[in-house]
Amino acid sequence: MNYVGIHTQQVRNNFKSMLLLILFPCIILAIVYAFVAFMNMQQVYDGYGGSSFAFDAMATNEAFLYTLPWVLGIVGIWFMISYFSNASMVRSATGAKPLERRENPRIYNIVENLTMTCGMPMPKINIIDDPQLNAFASGIDEKSYTVTVTTGICNRLNDDELAGVIGHELTHIRNRDTRLLIISIIFVGIMSTALSLAVRMLWNTFIYGGGNRRTSRDGKNGGTVIAVILVAIVLAAIGYFFTLLTRFAISRKREYMADAGGAELCGNPLALASALRKISSDPGLGQVDREDVAQLFIVKPIAFKSEFTNMMSKLFSTHPSIESRIAYLEQF
Repeated sequence: MNYVGIHTQQVRNNFKSMLLLILFPCIILAIVYAFVAFMNMQQVYDGYGGSSFAFDAMATNEAFLYTLPWVLGIVGIWFMISYFSNASMVRSATGAKPLERRENPRIYNIVENLTMTCGMPMPKINIIDDPQLNAFASGIDEKSYTVTVTTGICNRLNDDELAGVIGHELTHIRNRDTRLLIISIIFVGIMSTALSLAVRMLWNTFIYGGGNRRTSRDGKNGGTVIAVILVAIVLAAIGYFFTLLTRFAISRKREYMADAGGAELCGNPLALASALRKISSDPGLGQVDREDVAQLFIVKPIAFKSEFTNMMSKLFSTHPSIESRIAYLEQF
């Protein structure tokens, strides 16, 4: 892999952040337009007793323009709240707590020395009480940039290995990967919530809507409601799928770049390779049940690995395989 400087990587990731800020809302608006178009389909009779449904462009455009400010407002407010509360969201999902120098001077000194080496501001340090091994970086600016480690990784890695792991996470911060990931997490979460709400509406319709369907003429009203909800589910699923693909478009090369940066900062690529071997044998954060947060980790926890996810990993994984990362470090 060709070397890319930190400044170049920052420029590229800033561009990707702006692209995501444009692309994700476009996906959401396309899904909304498709739903509005379905709701404005007109039944057309052919004069021979038959009929078909036709797309009414004028009615659809008018309804979409009426809906547009509401959609943009809801998505915008949701995004702003999530974007600026990402630090508390990550802490809540992982159970992380702030780490002071007096509590663990070893970890604090490693982080401080590495930040001095690369000339970056000192990030916050969080720790998770978990015997398994993992670490991640998070945050959107200098006030929220954070490196988080588990107690397991502190206890079972030596200083050189810890320096490699922390150097990897600091490189994510320097490259502004964390901001890019937070944006993707928010928009994937929006589509996931929309899909969940549509499925719940369908379930509630089946459970509680039976009486309404029986009293409607020929059951058509109840059937129409179910059809509308089914279309909403299909469209939300399509939107969720494309937001996942867009998240995947955040190139997996960022992990290789972070590995290279970590190896350069600690001065020992083999130490980081050794750390990755140890972490991959027992990747932690067993209490975390959010796939979106798990993508921040240096190694994906075992809890998220299944036959299905392994089969689909090449399509949706945001991390390259541990084997390829170790092979790359050994050739560094």
